[in-house]
Amino acid sequence: MDAVSRIRVVIAKPGLDGHDRGVKIVARALRDAGMEVVYTGLHQTPEQIVRTAIQEDAAAIGLSILSGAHMTLFAKVIELLKEQDASDIVVFGGGIIPEDDMPELERMGVARVFTPGATTQEIVEWVRSAVPARV
Repeated sequence: MDAVSRIRVVIAKPGLDGHDRGVKIVARALRDAGMEVVYTGLHQTPEQIVRTAIQEDAAAIGLSILSGAHMTLFAKVIELLKEQDASDIVVFGGGIIPEDDMPELERMGVARVFTPGATTQEIVEWVRSAVPARV
């Protein structure tokens, strides 16, 4: 994929969770696979994340949530994307998310959730297949 048409992904750690080793590994794997990655850092609000994704013309937002607030945080990001007429931005994520919550996350519009044990290769391949490159 050339530099003109690369997949652009915003990776974010919303909320109060301070553990970022895993999200940095995912961000590096996506970058090493040729994607343009913007990592927003720790303690981001849904508003900051959506604003960054729109400013960066991102095709996807990847959220890493270990705090247990995944239902609220995913819902808020998706709601803000709709309000900003940016529902075409693919939302995916990972973290400590109970299997019982997966159907509701999918219903609200989360494209994919990766749980502990997912490999970086699995995440890279999914992003390549599910997220469009932007010119």
